[in-house]
Amino acid sequence: MSRELIIVLDFGGQYNQLIARRVREAGVYCEVHPYTMPLKELKEKNPKGIILTGGPNSVYDMKSPHYDVELFKSGIPILGICYGAQLIAWSMGGTVETAPVSEYGKTAITVDNKDCLFKDVEDETVMWMSHTDYIAKAPEGFTVTAHTPVCPVAAMENRDAGVFAVQFHPEVTHSVRGTEVLRSFIYDVCGCAGDWKMESFVESTIEEIRAKVGNGKALCALSGGVDSSVAAVLMSKAIGKQLTCVFVDHGLLRKDEGDEVEAVFGPDGEYELNFIRVNAQQRFYDKLAGVTEPEAKRKIIGEEFIRVFEEEAKKIGAVDFLVQGTIYPDIIESGLGDSAVIKSHHNVGGLPDYVDFKEIIEPLRLLFKDEVRRAGLELGIPEYLVFRQPFPGPGLGVRIIGEVTAEKCRIVQEADAIYREEIAKAGLDKSINQYFAALTNMRSVGVMGDFRTYDYAVALRAVTTEDFMTAEATEIPWQVLQTVMNRIVNEVDGVNRVLYDLTSKPPGTVEFE
Repeated sequence: MSRELIIVLDFGGQYNQLIARRVREAGVYCEVHPYTMPLKELKEKNPKGIILTGGPNSVYDMKSPHYDVELFKSGIPILGICYGAQLIAWSMGGTVETAPVSEYGKTAITVDNKDCLFKDVEDETVMWMSHTDYIAKAPEGFTVTAHTPVCPVAAMENRDAGVFAVQFHPEVTHSVRGTEVLRSFIYDVCGCAGDWKMESFVESTIEEIRAKVGNGKALCALSGGVDSSVAAVLMSKAIGKQLTCVFVDHGLLRKDEGDEVEAVFGPDGEYELNFIRVNAQQRFYDKLAGVTEPEAKRKIIGEEFIRVFEEEAKKIGAVDFLVQGTIYPDIIESGLGDSAVIKSHHNVGGLPDYVDFKEIIEPLRLLFKDEVRRAGLELGIPEYLVFRQPFPGPGLGVRIIGEVTAEKCRIVQEADAIYREEIAKAGLDKSINQYFAALTNMRSVGVMGDFRTYDYAVALRAVTTEDFMTAEATEIPWQVLQTVMNRIVNEVDGVNRVLYDLTSKPPGTVEFE
């Protein structure tokens, strides 16, 4: 599939994925590669432009990541961000030093030249800074295009060489005009048309899968989550009955989730695939009896899932391809240096060794989560599945503090369903990145009617985040929380207290265990 490409070279920055997302949001396909990618290999990809990311190192330290200086003579448009900007300056003869004062957070910058990257930016604006080193002197041939009281070179460019640099982070939402700066580079400097569309991705991916599989058979472990669901439908559109999906209901799903998944993918659904549902609820409850340590629960749930999957796979027999719902962040986070290597089956989510297949198919490996959702809508998957809340692999096993039992699962399922229903009624479901109910291991005295109770406390969690690396508790209207509380204590047996978790990440995590 021929497409415009911008490459992000990663120098260890925390926003590498975010840069790629911003480029794709501008309608241009983007890949993240490690700074160790050889220049020859980079050129062979024929990118329209290259973006150098930030990083935690000092460029004048020879142990820090560097790159072949020939890159800056290649004629390929280049944009350096933060460390990437300092790398350009240092590599091309400028001066990089420890700044007299570090700049971190929202910083006022003054634009000195609006002809190129800043053409849609005011003379004075606010951008996000995060640096202790700075460019003290721009290299020969460069024009300083922005500065701050602390940073004499907040941005610079050598238009003849096609090399541009900004000390701030235009990719983060805190940079007021960061999007405009990136788009100026993408469209005006790189000359991109912006033709990266989900419709064409879906069509071409279906064609590629069909050509790869031929008359072979494929096996997919379907969890009912967004990634595996979209992967399954893509495969179904391509090869139909040659695909078998195994859905293991371990009793740790949200309320009615197993039935919802079966309604979409099962015999009465619209997709032509072989669907196998395994109801293994009691089997998992028995394995988890008496176990309270979070990591132990995770391992038990993961291993038992494998055992169930093994048993079903044996009934199916040999398959040619194993389908995995890997998405682009998974590849990046698992180590960019290895991302081009086809993973062996030992590393595919712990799937069993003996499953006989030729190759792994990862139809979503190029997509970010928001793009996976767009692909799902393009494929006609119901919105309630496409926009389903993120759900951990061990399911409610890590949303129940302490021992997991069937009764506790019932309690948290009912409470969570009420919470999600009221959030949707209030019109907040699309604006909160993740929200759910968890069951604490705390029991306390309460009064219901004229009777004393001694029941559990349910904790409500809701966070707003861009990348799930950090998160803030969402400010849900008080009336909504009161409604949720009233319904839970009145409708869910075993609960007499409802708490709202205000903890941000860090120091907390999004999930409870």
